[in-house]
Amino acid sequence: MARFVLISDTSLSHDYRNTPLLDFLASAPTSSLPGSIYHFLKGPAPPETGGRPLFAPYSLRKLEAALLRAYSHYEVAVAHEDHLEEFVDDDTELIGVTTMDPLGLGPLTMSYSVLFGTSAPAYVRKEFEELLARINRARAGKQRKPRLVVGGPGVWELTVRPEVLEAFSVDYAFQGEADDIAVDLFEYLSGDSSENTQFYRGFQTFDRSFHKQWVENEKFVSRYPFSRQFPKLEDIPEIANPSIKGMVEAMRGCGVGCDFCEVTLRPLRYCPVEKVQKEIAVNVAAGVDRVWLHSDEIFAYEHGADYAPNEDALVELMRGVMATHGVDRTNPTHGRISIPAAYPDLIARLSEIMRAGPDNWIGVQMGVETGSDRLAKMHMPNKTLPLKVGQDGTWQEIVLRGTRVMNTHYWRPAFTVQVGQSGETEEDNWETVALINKLSNSTLDDGRPFEFTVTPMQNVPLGHLKSREFSSLRLDQSQLAVYYASYRHLAKMAARNAFSSSGDPNPLARLATGLMVGLGSWGLFQIVSNICKKGGLDVAKAERHGLVASATPRPVGS
Repeated sequence: MARFVLISDTSLSHDYRNTPLLDFLASAPTSSLPGSIYHFLKGPAPPETGGRPLFAPYSLRKLEAALLRAYSHYEVAVAHEDHLEEFVDDDTELIGVTTMDPLGLGPLTMSYSVLFGTSAPAYVRKEFEELLARINRARAGKQRKPRLVVGGPGVWELTVRPEVLEAFSVDYAFQGEADDIAVDLFEYLSGDSSENTQFYRGFQTFDRSFHKQWVENEKFVSRYPFSRQFPKLEDIPEIANPSIKGMVEAMRGCGVGCDFCEVTLRPLRYCPVEKVQKEIAVNVAAGVDRVWLHSDEIFAYEHGADYAPNEDALVELMRGVMATHGVDRTNPTHGRISIPAAYPDLIARLSEIMRAGPDNWIGVQMGVETGSDRLAKMHMPNKTLPLKVGQDGTWQEIVLRGTRVMNTHYWRPAFTVQVGQSGETEEDNWETVALINKLSNSTLDDGRPFEFTVTPMQNVPLGHLKSREFSSLRLDQSQLAVYYASYRHLAKMAARNAFSSSGDPNPLARLATGLMVGLGSWGLFQIVSNICKKGGLDVAKAERHGLVASATPRPVGS
Protein backbone atom coordinates (compact mmCIF):
# COMPACT_ATOMS: atom_id res chain seq x y z
CA MET A 1 0.00 0.00 0.00
CA ALA A 2 0.96 3.67 -0.16
CA ARG A 3 3.69 5.04 2.07
CA PHE A 4 2.17 8.54 1.90
CA VAL A 5 -1.56 9.17 1.48
CA LEU A 6 -2.86 12.61 0.46
CA ILE A 7 -6.46 13.82 0.66
CA SER A 8 -8.67 16.88 1.13
CA ASP A 9 -12.07 17.34 2.68
CA THR A 10 -14.91 17.11 0.18
CA SER A 11 -15.63 20.86 0.19
CA LEU A 12 -12.48 21.18 -1.95
CA SER A 13 -12.82 18.10 -4.16
CA HIS A 14 -16.17 18.71 -5.88
CA ASP A 15 -16.96 20.93 -8.87
CA TYR A 16 -20.20 22.55 -7.57
CA ARG A 17 -22.01 21.89 -10.83
CA ASN A 18 -19.46 24.12 -12.60
CA THR A 19 -21.55 27.09 -11.51
CA PRO A 20 -19.76 30.36 -10.66
CA LEU A 21 -19.69 31.28 -6.97
CA LEU A 22 -21.19 27.98 -5.80
CA ASP A 23 -17.68 27.02 -4.66
CA PHE A 24 -18.36 29.37 -1.73
CA LEU A 25 -21.45 27.40 -0.72
CA ALA A 26 -19.50 25.38 1.84
CA SER A 27 -19.03 28.58 3.86
CA ALA A 28 -22.74 28.55 4.72
CA PRO A 29 -23.74 27.54 8.27
CA THR A 30 -25.26 24.09 8.58
CA SER A 31 -28.19 25.61 10.47
CA SER A 32 -29.21 27.78 7.52
CA LEU A 33 -28.74 25.57 4.47
CA PRO A 34 -30.41 22.13 4.32
CA GLY A 35 -27.92 19.36 3.80
CA SER A 36 -29.87 17.88 0.89
CA ILE A 37 -29.60 21.14 -1.06
CA TYR A 38 -25.94 21.62 -0.19
CA HIS A 39 -24.96 18.11 -1.27
CA PHE A 40 -26.89 18.39 -4.56
CA LEU A 41 -25.34 21.74 -5.46
CA LYS A 42 -21.88 20.49 -4.47
CA GLY A 43 -22.21 17.98 -7.25
CA PRO A 44 -21.10 14.35 -7.43
CA ALA A 45 -17.76 13.06 -6.26
CA PRO A 46 -15.03 13.17 -8.92
CA PRO A 47 -14.62 10.04 -11.04
CA GLU A 48 -12.00 7.60 -9.85
CA THR A 49 -9.79 4.87 -11.11
CA GLY A 50 -8.11 2.37 -8.82
CA GLY A 51 -9.35 4.31 -5.80
CA ARG A 52 -7.63 7.50 -6.93
CA PRO A 53 -9.60 10.54 -8.11
CA LEU A 54 -9.22 11.52 -11.74
CA PHE A 55 -9.28 15.17 -10.61
CA ALA A 56 -7.97 16.53 -7.31
CA PRO A 57 -7.45 19.96 -5.73
CA TYR A 58 -4.51 21.80 -7.26
CA SER A 59 -2.68 22.03 -3.93
CA LEU A 60 -2.71 18.24 -3.58
CA ARG A 61 -1.48 17.82 -7.14
CA LYS A 62 1.45 20.14 -6.41
CA LEU A 63 2.37 18.22 -3.26
CA GLU A 64 1.99 14.93 -5.10
CA ALA A 65 4.30 16.15 -7.88
CA ALA A 66 6.91 17.25 -5.35
CA LEU A 67 6.90 13.84 -3.64
CA LEU A 68 7.02 11.97 -6.96
CA ARG A 69 10.48 13.48 -7.47
CA ALA A 70 11.77 10.94 -4.93
CA TYR A 71 9.08 8.28 -4.61
CA SER A 72 7.15 6.05 -6.98
CA HIS A 73 3.51 6.32 -7.96
CA TYR A 74 2.83 3.34 -5.70
CA GLU A 75 4.35 5.02 -2.66
CA VAL A 76 2.41 8.30 -3.06
CA ALA A 77 -1.37 8.13 -3.33
CA VAL A 78 -3.93 10.88 -3.66
CA ALA A 79 -6.92 9.00 -2.30
CA HIS A 80 -10.47 9.33 -3.58
CA GLU A 81 -12.91 10.32 -0.83
CA ASP A 82 -14.76 6.98 -1.15
CA HIS A 83 -11.60 4.86 -1.04
CA LEU A 84 -9.41 6.34 1.69
CA GLU A 85 -9.36 3.18 3.80
CA GLU A 86 -8.03 1.11 0.90
CA PHE A 87 -4.74 3.03 0.99
CA VAL A 88 -4.08 3.00 4.74
CA ASP A 89 -2.38 -0.08 6.17
CA ASP A 90 0.67 -1.03 8.26
CA ASP A 91 3.01 0.32 5.57
CA THR A 92 1.47 3.79 5.59
CA GLU A 93 3.71 6.28 7.36
CA LEU A 94 1.99 9.62 6.85
CA ILE A 95 -1.44 10.93 5.87
CA GLY A 96 -1.46 14.49 4.57
CA VAL A 97 -4.59 16.68 4.50
CA THR A 98 -4.87 19.97 2.64
CA THR A 99 -7.34 22.53 3.89
CA MET A 100 -8.63 26.00 3.02
CA ASP A 101 -10.97 26.98 5.86
CA PRO A 102 -10.87 24.13 8.40
CA LEU A 103 -12.49 25.90 11.35
CA GLY A 104 -14.81 28.24 9.46
CA LEU A 105 -12.85 31.36 10.39
CA GLY A 106 -12.40 32.64 6.84
CA PRO A 107 -13.87 36.06 5.96
CA LEU A 108 -16.88 34.76 4.02
CA THR A 109 -17.68 32.05 6.56
CA MET A 110 -17.44 34.58 9.39
CA SER A 111 -19.73 36.90 7.41
CA TYR A 112 -22.50 34.33 7.57
CA SER A 113 -21.86 33.60 11.25
CA VAL A 114 -22.02 37.27 12.23
CA LEU A 115 -24.94 38.16 9.94
CA PHE A 116 -27.10 35.20 11.01
CA GLY A 117 -25.93 35.41 14.62
CA THR A 118 -25.23 31.70 14.72
CA SER A 119 -22.55 29.54 16.28
CA ALA A 120 -23.55 26.55 14.16
CA PRO A 121 -20.56 25.18 12.25
CA ALA A 122 -20.20 25.91 8.56
CA TYR A 123 -20.07 23.04 6.11
CA VAL A 124 -16.35 23.63 5.65
CA ARG A 125 -15.75 22.88 9.33
CA LYS A 126 -18.21 19.98 9.42
CA GLU A 127 -16.53 18.28 6.47
CA PHE A 128 -13.03 18.92 7.84
CA GLU A 129 -13.94 17.34 11.18
CA GLU A 130 -15.68 14.41 9.47
CA LEU A 131 -12.56 13.76 7.41
CA LEU A 132 -10.29 13.78 10.47
CA ALA A 133 -12.63 11.40 12.29
CA ARG A 134 -12.60 9.07 9.31
CA ILE A 135 -8.81 9.17 9.05
CA ASN A 136 -8.50 8.36 12.75
CA ARG A 137 -10.77 5.35 12.30
CA ALA A 138 -8.71 4.21 9.31
CA ARG A 139 -5.39 4.41 11.15
CA ALA A 140 -6.62 2.98 14.46
CA GLY A 141 -5.26 -0.43 15.34
CA LYS A 142 -2.49 -0.38 12.76
CA GLN A 143 0.77 -1.98 13.83
CA ARG A 144 2.50 1.27 12.96
CA LYS A 145 -0.03 4.05 13.33
CA PRO A 146 0.40 6.51 10.44
CA ARG A 147 1.04 10.07 11.47
CA LEU A 148 -1.43 12.76 10.47
CA VAL A 149 -0.35 16.16 9.18
CA VAL A 150 -2.55 19.06 8.07
CA GLY A 151 -1.30 21.72 5.65
CA GLY A 152 -2.55 24.29 3.19
CA PRO A 153 -3.54 27.96 3.40
CA GLY A 154 -6.08 27.28 6.16
CA VAL A 155 -3.43 26.33 8.72
CA TRP A 156 -3.44 29.90 10.06
CA GLU A 157 -6.80 29.07 11.67
CA LEU A 158 -5.17 26.24 13.60
CA THR A 159 -2.59 28.68 14.97
CA VAL A 160 -5.55 30.58 16.45
CA ARG A 161 -7.15 27.41 17.83
CA PRO A 162 -4.23 24.99 18.38
CA GLU A 163 -6.28 22.90 20.80
CA VAL A 164 -8.14 21.47 17.78
CA LEU A 165 -5.03 19.49 16.83
CA GLU A 166 -5.06 17.60 20.12
CA ALA A 167 -8.83 17.14 20.06
CA PHE A 168 -8.69 15.43 16.64
CA SER A 169 -5.43 13.53 17.16
CA VAL A 170 -3.56 15.55 14.53
CA ASP A 171 0.16 14.98 14.95
CA TYR A 172 1.41 18.03 13.06
CA ALA A 173 0.28 21.12 11.20
CA PHE A 174 2.67 22.40 8.54
CA GLN A 175 2.64 26.08 7.68
CA GLY A 176 3.98 27.47 4.40
CA GLU A 177 4.81 26.43 0.85
CA ALA A 178 6.52 23.05 0.60
CA ASP A 179 7.21 22.43 -3.11
CA ASP A 180 11.00 22.36 -2.66
CA ILE A 181 11.16 20.64 0.75
CA ALA A 182 8.28 18.16 0.56
CA VAL A 183 10.53 15.10 0.46
CA ASP A 184 12.61 16.22 3.44
CA LEU A 185 9.47 17.30 5.28
CA PHE A 186 7.68 13.98 4.88
CA GLU A 187 10.82 12.06 5.88
CA TYR A 188 11.10 14.25 8.97
CA LEU A 189 7.45 14.00 9.95
CA SER A 190 7.28 10.26 9.40
CA GLY A 191 10.14 9.88 11.88
CA ASP A 192 12.82 8.52 9.57
CA SER A 193 15.02 11.59 9.86
CA SER A 194 16.50 12.99 13.06
CA GLU A 195 17.78 16.09 11.30
CA ASN A 196 15.66 19.10 12.16
CA THR A 197 17.87 22.08 11.34
CA GLN A 198 15.67 22.73 8.32
CA PHE A 199 12.47 22.89 10.34
CA TYR A 200 11.16 24.97 13.21
CA ARG A 201 8.74 23.51 15.76
CA GLY A 202 6.31 26.37 15.80
CA PHE A 203 4.52 28.79 13.52
CA GLN A 204 4.62 32.31 12.13
CA THR A 205 2.07 34.92 12.98
CA PHE A 206 1.78 38.64 12.32
CA ASP A 207 0.84 41.66 14.37
CA ARG A 208 -1.54 44.36 13.12
CA SER A 209 1.33 45.95 11.19
CA PHE A 210 2.21 42.61 9.54
CA HIS A 211 5.44 42.31 11.50
CA LYS A 212 6.42 38.67 11.59
CA GLN A 213 6.51 36.84 14.90
CA TRP A 214 7.54 33.27 15.71
CA VAL A 215 5.69 31.15 18.29
CA GLU A 216 7.09 27.85 19.56
CA ASN A 217 4.64 24.94 19.52
CA GLU A 218 5.54 21.26 19.15
CA LYS A 219 2.41 20.56 17.12
CA PHE A 220 3.44 22.94 14.35
CA VAL A 221 6.22 22.65 11.80
CA SER A 222 7.47 25.42 9.53
CA ARG A 223 10.66 26.50 7.83
CA TYR A 224 13.37 27.53 10.21
CA PRO A 225 13.32 31.26 11.10
CA PHE A 226 15.54 33.45 8.99
CA SER A 227 16.00 30.73 6.37
CA ARG A 228 14.51 30.98 2.89
CA GLN A 229 10.74 30.80 3.45
CA PHE A 230 9.52 30.21 -0.09
CA PRO A 231 10.54 27.91 -2.97
CA LYS A 232 12.25 29.37 -5.99
CA LEU A 233 10.40 29.12 -9.27
CA GLU A 234 12.72 26.41 -10.56
CA ASP A 235 11.97 24.30 -7.46
CA ILE A 236 8.21 24.25 -8.09
CA PRO A 237 7.26 21.11 -10.06
CA GLU A 238 4.55 20.85 -12.67
CA ILE A 239 1.54 18.74 -11.73
CA ALA A 240 1.70 15.10 -12.81
CA ASN A 241 -2.06 14.40 -12.70
CA PRO A 242 -5.20 16.42 -13.51
CA SER A 243 -6.51 19.17 -11.24
CA ILE A 244 -10.12 20.12 -10.51
CA LYS A 245 -11.62 22.54 -13.04
CA GLY A 246 -8.42 22.48 -15.06
CA MET A 247 -6.61 24.80 -12.67
CA VAL A 248 -3.00 25.69 -13.43
CA GLU A 249 -0.71 28.31 -11.99
CA ALA A 250 0.51 31.47 -13.71
CA MET A 251 2.30 33.11 -10.78
CA ARG A 252 2.60 33.27 -7.02
CA GLY A 253 2.52 36.31 -4.81
CA CYS A 254 0.88 39.65 -5.38
CA GLY A 255 3.06 42.46 -4.08
CA VAL A 256 0.29 45.07 -4.15
CA GLY A 257 0.67 45.56 -0.41
CA CYS A 258 -2.87 45.84 1.00
CA ASP A 259 -2.50 45.92 4.77
CA PHE A 260 -5.23 43.33 5.40
CA CYS A 261 -3.77 40.58 3.19
CA GLU A 262 -1.02 38.11 4.04
CA VAL A 263 -0.60 37.12 0.37
CA THR A 264 1.24 40.39 -0.27
CA LEU A 265 4.14 39.11 1.87
CA ARG A 266 4.91 36.28 -0.53
CA PRO A 267 7.58 36.95 -3.15
CA LEU A 268 6.49 37.29 -6.75
CA ARG A 269 7.32 34.33 -8.99
CA TYR A 270 6.16 34.22 -12.61
CA CYS A 271 5.68 30.92 -14.40
CA PRO A 272 7.01 30.95 -17.99
CA VAL A 273 4.44 30.18 -20.64
CA GLU A 274 6.08 26.82 -21.35
CA LYS A 275 5.67 25.77 -17.71
CA VAL A 276 2.00 26.76 -17.77
CA GLN A 277 1.44 24.84 -21.00
CA LYS A 278 2.93 21.65 -19.52
CA GLU A 279 0.35 21.70 -16.75
CA ILE A 280 -2.47 22.48 -19.16
CA ALA A 281 -1.47 19.46 -21.24
CA VAL A 282 -1.93 17.20 -18.20
CA ASN A 283 -5.51 18.42 -17.79
CA VAL A 284 -6.30 18.33 -21.51
CA ALA A 285 -5.20 14.68 -21.63
CA ALA A 286 -7.96 13.99 -19.08
CA GLY A 287 -10.59 15.64 -21.27
CA VAL A 288 -10.58 19.15 -19.74
CA ASP A 289 -10.90 21.92 -22.33
CA ARG A 290 -11.06 24.92 -19.96
CA VAL A 291 -8.15 26.50 -18.07
CA TRP A 292 -8.57 28.20 -14.71
CA LEU A 293 -5.45 30.34 -14.67
CA HIS A 294 -4.58 30.85 -11.03
CA SER A 295 -2.75 33.85 -9.64
CA ASP A 296 -3.14 36.19 -6.70
CA GLU A 297 -3.16 39.13 -9.14
CA ILE A 298 -3.05 38.30 -12.86
CA PHE A 299 -2.42 41.89 -13.96
CA ALA A 300 0.76 41.87 -11.88
CA TYR A 301 2.26 39.21 -14.16
CA GLU A 302 5.78 40.55 -14.84
CA HIS A 303 4.41 44.02 -14.07
CA GLY A 304 6.27 47.29 -14.60
CA ALA A 305 6.87 50.36 -12.43
CA ASP A 306 3.96 51.54 -10.25
CA TYR A 307 2.25 48.22 -10.97
CA ALA A 308 1.60 49.13 -14.59
CA PRO A 309 0.72 45.94 -16.46
CA ASN A 310 3.26 44.33 -18.75
CA GLU A 311 0.93 44.19 -21.73
CA ASP A 312 3.27 42.17 -23.94
CA ALA A 313 3.82 39.55 -21.22
CA LEU A 314 0.08 39.23 -20.55
CA VAL A 315 -0.70 38.89 -24.25
CA GLU A 316 2.03 36.26 -24.65
CA LEU A 317 0.70 34.36 -21.62
CA MET A 318 -2.89 34.30 -22.84
CA ARG A 319 -1.86 33.42 -26.38
CA GLY A 320 0.19 30.55 -25.01
CA VAL A 321 -2.74 29.27 -22.95
CA MET A 322 -5.24 29.44 -25.81
CA ALA A 323 -2.76 28.00 -28.32
CA THR A 324 -2.32 24.85 -26.24
CA HIS A 325 -3.86 21.90 -28.04
CA GLY A 326 -7.33 21.05 -26.71
CA VAL A 327 -8.02 24.35 -24.92
CA ASP A 328 -11.35 26.02 -25.70
CA ARG A 329 -11.73 28.59 -22.89
CA THR A 330 -9.81 30.17 -20.06
CA ASN A 331 -10.28 32.66 -17.27
CA PRO A 332 -7.96 34.08 -14.60
CA THR A 333 -8.89 33.60 -10.97
CA HIS A 334 -7.97 37.03 -9.50
CA GLY A 335 -7.26 40.54 -10.73
CA ARG A 336 -7.69 44.18 -9.79
CA ILE A 337 -10.24 46.59 -11.21
CA SER A 338 -7.89 49.53 -11.72
CA ILE A 339 -6.26 47.84 -14.74
CA PRO A 340 -9.43 47.64 -16.90
CA ALA A 341 -10.20 51.21 -15.84
CA ALA A 342 -6.77 52.46 -16.98
CA TYR A 343 -6.06 50.09 -19.89
CA PRO A 344 -9.25 49.38 -21.84
CA ASP A 345 -7.29 48.49 -24.97
CA LEU A 346 -5.44 45.76 -23.06
CA ILE A 347 -8.73 44.19 -21.98
CA ALA A 348 -9.94 44.35 -25.58
CA ARG A 349 -6.78 42.54 -26.79
CA LEU A 350 -6.99 39.87 -24.11
CA SER A 351 -10.70 39.37 -24.76
CA GLU A 352 -10.08 38.68 -28.42
CA ILE A 353 -7.37 36.15 -27.57
CA MET A 354 -9.57 34.48 -24.92
CA ARG A 355 -12.58 34.39 -27.30
CA ALA A 356 -14.80 36.29 -24.91
CA GLY A 357 -18.35 36.88 -26.06
CA PRO A 358 -22.03 36.58 -25.15
CA ASP A 359 -21.65 32.81 -24.78
CA ASN A 360 -18.24 32.97 -23.11
CA TRP A 361 -18.09 35.41 -20.21
CA ILE A 362 -14.69 35.69 -18.53
CA GLY A 363 -15.13 35.44 -14.77
CA VAL A 364 -12.54 36.89 -12.40
CA GLN A 365 -12.58 37.59 -8.67
CA MET A 366 -11.72 41.18 -7.67
CA GLY A 367 -11.36 42.75 -4.25
CA VAL A 368 -13.02 46.16 -4.43
CA GLU A 369 -13.20 46.11 -0.61
CA THR A 370 -14.84 49.52 -0.13
CA GLY A 371 -16.56 52.44 -1.80
CA SER A 372 -14.71 54.89 0.45
CA ASP A 373 -11.81 56.94 -0.87
CA ARG A 374 -10.54 57.27 2.69
CA LEU A 375 -10.37 53.54 3.36
CA ALA A 376 -8.94 52.83 -0.10
CA LYS A 377 -6.07 55.24 0.57
CA MET A 378 -5.61 53.92 4.11
CA HIS A 379 -5.59 50.17 3.50
CA MET A 380 -4.84 49.52 -0.18
CA PRO A 381 -3.16 52.51 -1.86
CA ASN A 382 -1.33 50.34 -4.39
CA LYS A 383 -4.47 48.47 -5.48
CA THR A 384 -5.58 51.56 -7.37
CA LEU A 385 -2.27 51.91 -9.23
CA PRO A 386 -1.32 52.98 -11.80
CA LEU A 387 -4.33 55.22 -11.16
CA LYS A 388 -4.47 57.38 -8.05
CA VAL A 389 -7.60 58.15 -6.08
CA GLY A 390 -8.30 61.87 -6.32
CA GLN A 391 -5.99 62.51 -9.24
CA ASP A 392 -7.71 60.07 -11.61
CA GLY A 393 -11.17 60.20 -10.07
CA THR A 394 -12.76 58.83 -6.95
CA TRP A 395 -12.39 55.15 -6.11
CA GLN A 396 -16.05 54.69 -7.04
CA GLU A 397 -15.46 56.29 -10.44
CA ILE A 398 -12.47 54.03 -11.05
CA VAL A 399 -14.51 50.93 -10.16
CA LEU A 400 -17.43 52.02 -12.34
CA ARG A 401 -15.12 52.78 -15.25
CA GLY A 402 -13.34 49.44 -14.91
CA THR A 403 -16.60 47.51 -14.72
CA ARG A 404 -17.88 49.26 -17.83
CA VAL A 405 -14.76 48.25 -19.75
CA MET A 406 -14.93 44.66 -18.53
CA ASN A 407 -18.63 44.22 -19.31
CA THR A 408 -18.18 45.77 -22.75
CA HIS A 409 -15.73 42.97 -23.54
CA TYR A 410 -17.71 40.22 -21.76
CA TRP A 411 -15.79 39.98 -18.50
CA ARG A 412 -17.94 39.46 -15.39
CA PRO A 413 -16.16 40.50 -12.19
CA ALA A 414 -16.97 38.84 -8.87
CA PHE A 415 -16.38 41.67 -6.42
CA THR A 416 -15.78 41.38 -2.69
CA VAL A 417 -16.28 44.18 -0.18
CA GLN A 418 -15.28 44.26 3.46
CA VAL A 419 -17.23 45.10 6.57
CA GLY A 420 -15.40 45.78 9.82
CA GLN A 421 -12.14 47.19 8.49
CA SER A 422 -9.82 48.94 10.89
CA GLY A 423 -10.74 52.61 11.19
CA GLU A 424 -14.08 52.11 9.44
CA THR A 425 -16.87 54.64 10.01
CA GLU A 426 -20.56 54.53 9.19
CA GLU A 427 -19.96 57.03 6.39
CA ASP A 428 -17.41 54.67 4.82
CA ASN A 429 -19.97 51.86 4.77
CA TRP A 430 -22.64 54.05 3.21
CA GLU A 431 -20.11 54.92 0.49
CA THR A 432 -19.81 51.19 -0.19
CA VAL A 433 -23.61 50.96 -0.40
CA ALA A 434 -23.60 53.84 -2.87
CA LEU A 435 -21.03 52.06 -5.04
CA ILE A 436 -23.02 48.81 -5.10
CA ASN A 437 -26.23 50.65 -5.98
CA LYS A 438 -24.58 52.64 -8.76
CA LEU A 439 -23.11 49.48 -10.27
CA SER A 440 -26.38 47.59 -9.95
CA ASN A 441 -28.35 50.35 -11.73
CA SER A 442 -25.86 51.08 -14.52
CA THR A 443 -26.08 50.07 -18.16
CA LEU A 444 -23.73 49.87 -21.14
CA ASP A 445 -24.16 51.89 -24.33
CA ASP A 446 -26.18 49.08 -25.91
CA GLY A 447 -28.57 48.99 -22.95
CA ARG A 448 -27.19 45.85 -21.33
CA PRO A 449 -27.16 46.02 -17.53
CA PHE A 450 -23.86 45.80 -15.70
CA GLU A 451 -22.90 42.19 -15.01
CA PHE A 452 -21.11 41.54 -11.71
CA THR A 453 -21.57 39.91 -8.34
CA VAL A 454 -20.61 41.40 -4.99
CA THR A 455 -19.98 39.40 -1.82
CA PRO A 456 -19.58 41.04 1.59
CA MET A 457 -16.73 39.71 3.73
CA GLN A 458 -16.50 40.15 7.49
CA ASN A 459 -13.19 41.50 8.75
CA VAL A 460 -13.05 40.00 12.23
CA PRO A 461 -10.12 41.17 14.41
CA LEU A 462 -7.74 38.41 15.46
CA GLY A 463 -8.41 39.19 19.10
CA HIS A 464 -12.08 38.31 18.67
CA LEU A 465 -11.16 35.05 16.96
CA LYS A 466 -8.78 34.05 19.73
CA SER A 467 -11.29 34.89 22.46
CA ARG A 468 -14.30 33.50 20.53
CA GLU A 469 -16.03 36.83 21.03
CA PHE A 470 -16.99 37.01 17.36
CA SER A 471 -20.39 35.53 18.17
CA SER A 472 -21.15 38.66 20.17
CA LEU A 473 -20.29 41.02 17.32
CA ARG A 474 -23.21 43.17 16.27
CA LEU A 475 -23.55 44.84 12.91
CA ASP A 476 -24.55 48.50 12.97
CA GLN A 477 -27.06 49.88 10.47
CA SER A 478 -24.40 51.01 8.00
CA GLN A 479 -22.85 47.52 7.97
CA LEU A 480 -26.26 45.92 7.59
CA ALA A 481 -26.84 48.24 4.63
CA VAL A 482 -23.74 46.80 2.90
CA TYR A 483 -25.11 43.28 3.34
CA TYR A 484 -28.55 44.36 2.17
CA ALA A 485 -27.29 46.05 -0.99
CA SER A 486 -25.00 43.10 -1.80
CA TYR A 487 -27.60 40.36 -1.44
CA ARG A 488 -30.26 42.45 -3.15
CA HIS A 489 -28.02 42.65 -6.21
CA LEU A 490 -27.17 38.94 -5.94
CA ALA A 491 -30.88 38.07 -6.11
CA LYS A 492 -31.20 40.37 -9.11
CA MET A 493 -28.27 38.67 -10.88
CA ALA A 494 -29.51 35.18 -10.05
CA ALA A 495 -32.94 35.92 -11.49
CA ARG A 496 -31.25 37.02 -14.69
CA ASN A 497 -28.51 34.41 -15.07
CA ALA A 498 -29.20 31.36 -12.88
CA PHE A 499 -30.20 29.07 -15.75
CA SER A 500 -27.44 30.13 -18.11
CA SER A 501 -24.52 30.09 -15.67
CA SER A 502 -24.41 26.39 -14.78
CA GLY A 503 -21.95 24.31 -16.76
CA ASP A 504 -23.34 20.96 -15.66
CA PRO A 505 -23.45 18.66 -18.74
CA ASN A 506 -26.64 16.98 -17.49
CA PRO A 507 -29.61 19.10 -18.70
CA LEU A 508 -31.88 17.98 -15.84
CA ALA A 509 -29.20 18.74 -13.26
CA ARG A 510 -28.58 22.08 -14.99
CA LEU A 511 -32.29 22.89 -14.74
CA ALA A 512 -32.43 21.88 -11.09
CA THR A 513 -29.30 23.89 -10.33
CA GLY A 514 -30.78 26.95 -12.01
CA LEU A 515 -33.98 26.64 -10.00
CA MET A 516 -32.13 26.21 -6.72
CA VAL A 517 -29.72 29.07 -7.39
CA GLY A 518 -32.49 31.43 -8.51
CA LEU A 519 -34.95 30.60 -5.75
CA GLY A 520 -32.20 30.21 -3.18
CA SER A 521 -30.75 33.65 -3.92
CA TRP A 522 -34.21 35.21 -3.64
CA GLY A 523 -34.83 33.36 -0.37
CA LEU A 524 -31.45 34.38 1.00
CA PHE A 525 -32.19 38.00 0.22
CA GLN A 526 -35.51 37.74 2.06
CA ILE A 527 -33.71 36.36 5.12
CA VAL A 528 -31.07 39.10 4.94
CA SER A 529 -33.78 41.71 4.47
CA ASN A 530 -35.61 40.54 7.59
CA ILE A 531 -32.38 40.58 9.61
CA CYS A 532 -31.64 44.10 8.43
CA LYS A 533 -35.15 45.33 9.26
CA LYS A 534 -34.94 43.82 12.74
CA GLY A 535 -31.60 45.60 13.13
CA GLY A 536 -33.33 48.91 12.49
CA LEU A 537 -32.15 49.47 8.93
CA ASP A 538 -34.27 51.70 6.72
CA VAL A 539 -34.17 49.42 3.69
CA ALA A 540 -35.73 52.05 1.42
CA LYS A 541 -32.78 54.31 2.23
CA ALA A 542 -30.36 51.46 1.52
CA GLU A 543 -32.00 50.84 -1.86
CA ARG A 544 -31.76 54.43 -3.09
CA HIS A 545 -28.56 55.57 -1.39
CA GLY A 546 -26.04 56.94 -3.87
CA LEU A 547 -28.41 57.01 -6.81
CA VAL A 548 -29.25 60.14 -8.78
CA ALA A 549 -32.71 60.90 -10.13
CA SER A 550 -32.16 58.79 -13.25
CA ALA A 551 -33.13 55.16 -12.96
CA THR A 552 -29.93 54.09 -14.70
CA PRO A 553 -27.08 56.40 -13.66
CA ARG A 554 -24.05 56.29 -15.91
CA PRO A 555 -20.52 55.74 -14.61
CA VAL A 556 -17.79 58.27 -15.17
CA GLY A 557 -15.55 57.61 -18.15
CA SER A 558 -15.95 55.21 -20.99
